[in-house]
This record gives sequence, C-alpha cells and structure tokens, in this order.
Amino acid sequence: MIDVLVVDDDFRVAEINAKYVGKVPGFRVAARAHSAAQALATVQRGGVDLVLLDHYLPDQTGLELVHRMREQGHGTDVIMITAAGDVTTVQTAMRLGALHYLVKPFTFAALRTRLDSYAALRRTVDRVGGRGIAGQEQVDRIFGALRTAPAPSSPGLPSGHSEPTTDLICHVLHDADHPLSAHEVAAETGLSRSTAQRYLRHLEQAGRLRLTLKYGDTGRPEHLYAWVAP
Repeated sequence: MIDVLVVDDDFRVAEINAKYVGKVPGFRVAARAHSAAQALATVQRGGVDLVLLDHYLPDQTGLELVHRMREQGHGTDVIMITAAGDVTTVQTAMRLGALHYLVKPFTFAALRTRLDSYAALRRTVDRVGGRGIAGQEQVDRIFGALRTAPAPSSPGLPSGHSEPTTDLICHVLHDADHPLSAHEVAAETGLSRSTAQRYLRHLEQAGRLRLTLKYGDTGRPEHLYAWVAP
C-alpha cells in the first residue's frame, strides 16, 4: 500500500480528497494536515510515501513546505493539488521535484490518473532498481511512467453544471445518514440554495438520488433527497 498525507487548509476539501484517495486501489490515507507545520511534523514522524499538497496554507505556502522538507533530507514524493495556476508557481514546483501538478477544481478521474501513474512509477523503479545500474532504456521507462493521458470528461452533465460540484454534492448525500433538503445540502457544501436545488434536481432525474416529500401542517411539502446505492 502507498501511504498518503493529504494537506489542505479547508477541512471539507481535505476530507473529499482523502475519500478520493481511498477509492484508488493500492492507496490509503495515512494522515491529514491543515497547515504546513502539521504536514512537516507528520512527514518527520515517517510512514508517508506521498504528499497531496495544497499551495495556499495558513502558515506557509506549499512550495515553502517542500523546500523545508528537502532541506531536512526528506525525499517524500509530492503531488501539488492547488488553485494556484500561475506559471511561476508551476515552474518552482517542478524545480523542487513535484511529480504532478493538479489545478483545482479537478475531477476524481483526473486525480486517479495521477495516482495510477505514480504507482506505475514506483513499480518501474522497483523493477529497475534491482539491477543496480539503469541503462537508457530503463531510464526512459522510469520517466515514461509519469506520463498521463488527459482524463475523460463525464458525459451527460447539463450546461452550467461542473463535475467537481456534482462530486461534492454526491459525497455529502452519500455520507448522510438521513435524507437532506436543498437547504441542508447548501449549508454542507457552501453553495447557494438555488445552485444546490439545480444540481439535486439533475441528480434525481439521473437516478442517482431518491426524492421524497415531507408534508407539514401548512404550505408546500419539503423536498428531501437520499443517496441511491449503485
């Protein structure tokens, strides 16, 4: 198993990313951290193979954290997962040895592609490493293991709907122990109620949610949504 440290200052995003990691065979979440100090302390304790690292942290940037890790001799692999899309940040991440750079918002398929290529890299290095000396063919194999194909987009989403928002709502409904209203989903996700209603309506029509009506003494019934297991 590949042990992963998930680092994001947003507790909700860290939880979603951790669930994504848990869905990929061969990977497990060893720990979560919400600041650079927490992340560095976790790396120092050992037992982490890969860090999924946000750049915008409350005490340091993700790249400053990677620099400190390298200064202290920690060669733990890093995949950046961040909203920072400027070229300077991307170039610096490359120079510090980040293996992949995933820009938010992203889909589960995009993250899985990077994790799968990382697992392939480790397998290739293990095979080549047993020989002691790598020739050009083996070196090409190692570098080629990190190549990723573009992640396919999910068909069927209406115009104006994004896959990350759909995934977020699905996670909230999947983890709920009772049906939720649009108001409750909006509160859990940070979306507006109208946006939550729009996505819930689509997911219910697609058969991914079950709609029930709760009638009160007066007024219109409340719409409640529950996850439908595949």
